[in-house]
Amino acid sequence: MRVGFHAPDTVEELAYLVAEAADTRTPLEVMGRGTKREVGRPVQYGAVLSTESLVGVPLYEPSELVLVALAGTPLAQVEQLLAENDQELPFEPVDLGPVLGFGPGQATIGGVIATNLSGSRRILAGAARDHVLGVQAVNGRGETIRAGGRVMKNVTGYDLGRALAGSWGTLAVVTEMAIKVLPAQREVRTVLCFGLSDPTGVETLCLGFGTPFEVSGAVHVHAELAKRFSDEE
Repeated sequence: MRVGFHAPDTVEELAYLVAEAADTRTPLEVMGRGTKREVGRPVQYGAVLSTESLVGVPLYEPSELVLVALAGTPLAQVEQLLAENDQELPFEPVDLGPVLGFGPGQATIGGVIATNLSGSRRILAGAARDHVLGVQAVNGRGETIRAGGRVMKNVTGYDLGRALAGSWGTLAVVTEMAIKVLPAQREVRTVLCFGLSDPTGVETLCLGFGTPFEVSGAVHVHAELAKRFSDEE
């Protein structure tokens, strides 16, 4: 297999490249736009396989709360489409691009699912993998596989969608995913408390979770870490 960067335009071409890599025993680094490449240990690879050219939303049914997107579709595009229908990704994926040296809005929906990237609402709504209804993927032999479906009641076969979510492309290359979406929150408030010690901060978080309000996320930032953020600003 030719070394370098590969961004196939079709699933068939991607499957061919994976099969070719398997035949030539060429290790692949699988990614979307690479916004999370700096996370974890460096990957030993002979070629890079990107899903960034697989872009589009083949199916979106707002009334059924189901969206099907190709892996390379920008996360910002998916969120904008949902916002136009007063819906959202309930697990609130975080845009880590600016933190890891990339510009905002460069993450892909495939990268979100492959890394199981979930935001603060995970404790209330669940992680990204909890909202994957079905996937299309290419396994290590270059075979295209499908698992799950496009409805919540689909229970046939193994739940490969959850297994692939968070696998960072090491089990298969996810090329398409069906995701359960939810109506957008109509009103959200953020409460900030400053100057709390670590014990008091943790106690305050516990008190917040004990209120009748739906607390979707809570964090106590250590004073030294908060100072670093303040200095950088």
